[in-house]
Formats: sequence, C-alpha cells, structure tokens
Amino acid sequence: QVQLVESGGGSVQAGGSLRLSCAASGYTFVRNCMAWFRQAPGKEREGVASINIVTRRTKYADSVKGRFTISHEDNAKLTAYLQMNSLKPEDNAMYYCAAVACGPSSLPVKPNEYYNWGQGTQVTVSS
Repeated sequence: QVQLVESGGGSVQAGGSLRLSCAASGYTFVRNCMAWFRQAPGKEREGVASINIVTRRTKYADSVKGRFTISHEDNAKLTAYLQMNSLKPEDNAMYYCAAVACGPSSLPVKPNEYYNWGQGTQVTVSS
C-alpha cells in the first residue's frame, strides 16, 4: 500500500510563495505518475499539475502555468513538490497529492485517474 503525506501549506499574502511537499511511502516503485489537485469550498476538485516520474514530462492547468512548478526527488524516499509563486486569492484551496501507476507515454490529469491520495494541506492567500 502507498501512503502519501502532504505538508507545506499555510497562509500568505497575494504575490507570495509556498512550497508543498508530498512524501510517499510503501510500494512507491509502482506509482510513477504523481499530481497535485486542489479543491475550494463548493467547487469540484481540479487538477493543478502532474508529472510522469520516468519521463519527467509535466502538465499544468492553464490557471497556474508560469507560476507553479511540479518536481520530484527519488532518493531514499519518493517526494513530490509543488512550488507556488505569485500566489493569488483564487489559489485558496485544500491541496491534495495523488499517485498512480502509469505507462511511459501516460500523464493522467483527472482525479478519477489517480489511485492513492494524501489527506490534503490548506493554502490560504489573502489579498
């Protein structure tokens, strides 16, 4: 079983930055696609960024392109990161990390395409 634990959320002013981390444990070698999703109150969960760890291919939502960067480390522990710069009030949401096994040409972006989920970390941006 794969466990995902997010950290790094918090409160910042508009224009500020945060770096989210997602530490994976368990059978991580079978989870080679990872992603960040977010969900604001009353809204559906939406994809923010995804990465294929094998090919390093990434994909971003239009709303965060140029501001957010997804990356990963695979040393002693598999960790995914989301660097968020130039934060806006509309980025307010609970952010979730997700993982799934995927092929080298695959890069899932929808919530129902992911199998493992973390508990979430809150990001609050004030204007």
